[in-house]
Amino acid sequence: MTPVAEALGARLLGPDQLTDADLPLIWDGEVVGGLRRPDLHNALSVLVTAAETELGVERSAMTRTQKQAAVALLNEWGAFTLRKSVEDVADALGVSRFTIYNYLERSGSA
Repeated sequence: MTPVAEALGARLLGPDQLTDADLPLIWDGEVVGGLRRPDLHNALSVLVTAAETELGVERSAMTRTQKQAAVALLNEWGAFTLRKSVEDVADALGVSRFTIYNYLERSGSA
């Protein structure tokens, strides 16, 4: 379960650590653990790292085409619903906000 929790940005918990806000993991009718949702303060960073993993290339080495693919993935995952996300993604990818908006427009998402 650890890879699943890490991929989601969640924290894996033991059954005695769960609160009502956590997601229980049930096996054969018994709660064997749970997942705590990620802290949203780092949500965009987690999504950008996930896009790097998905594309198999670090953002500093991405080509223009790979950056476009990363922006499309981030948009699909809802990253651009977060406040200031366009600016933050632009900084992370080393491009301008205008470039991010162009990538979104090209993908039909702007």
